[in-house]
Amino acid sequence: MNILMVLTSHDELGDTGEKTGFWLEEFAAPYYVLKDAGGQITLASPKGGQPPLDPKSDAEDAQTDATRRFKDDPEAQEALAHTKVLSEVDAAGFDAVFYPGGHGPLWDLAEDADSQRLLETFAASDRPIGAVCHAPAIFRHTEGADGKPLVADRKVTAFSNSEEEAVGLKDVVPFLLEDMLAKNGATYSKGEDWSSYVVVDGKLVTGQNPASSEEAARELLKML
Repeated sequence: MNILMVLTSHDELGDTGEKTGFWLEEFAAPYYVLKDAGGQITLASPKGGQPPLDPKSDAEDAQTDATRRFKDDPEAQEALAHTKVLSEVDAAGFDAVFYPGGHGPLWDLAEDADSQRLLETFAASDRPIGAVCHAPAIFRHTEGADGKPLVADRKVTAFSNSEEEAVGLKDVVPFLLEDMLAKNGATYSKGEDWSSYVVVDGKLVTGQNPASSEEAARELLKML
C-alpha cells in the first residue's frame, strides 16, 4: 500500500506580511492513520525539501494527539524535512494520493502543472484521491478525461466561506474554495464550522477543515 502525500511549498499569506504553509494536524493525523495501517508513505512538494509550516497550526491550542506524536517522532520529522520534488514523482508507483491543507495550497498547488498532471492520472486510473481543508484548491484547473473540471458533477467539501470569514482571510486569499468548487460544477456541501465533515464520492474524498483530517484519511484507507 503505497501512498503519496503532497504538501505545499508556499509560505507567504498574500500581502499581509504573515507566514503560512501547511497545517500540522492535517498532515500528522492522516500520516499516522495511513502509516499505522501499514501504508508506505512518500512525501512530496513543489520545491522539495522541508515544506513551510503554518505557524498558527503549531500554536498550543492547535495541538492534537497526532501533532504531539509527530513532535516526538524523529523519523517522521526527517521524512518531512526531505520531501521529494513533485515534478520528479511518477504516479505509477502509488495506490492513492492525499493532500493536507493549510492556506499555502491556494497559491501554489492550485496552479501547479505537476500536481494537475498527477491528479488527472490518478483520476483516469480510478485511484483514490484525498484532500482536506484548503487542499481542494488542487481542483481549480484539473480536468477529467471528458475535458470538464475534474469535480464537475461530484460531491465535495472544503474550507467554507464562513470559516474563511471567521479567520479574517476572506479578502486575503486568491479565491474562496466554496465558490471555486461550485463554479467548476461540483455539488459543495458543508457541516458546522470547525466540526468534522467528510464527503466521499466514488474514489474522491474531501474534508472540510482541520477537524476532518483524520476521518478523511480513514475514508481513503477504506478504499485501499
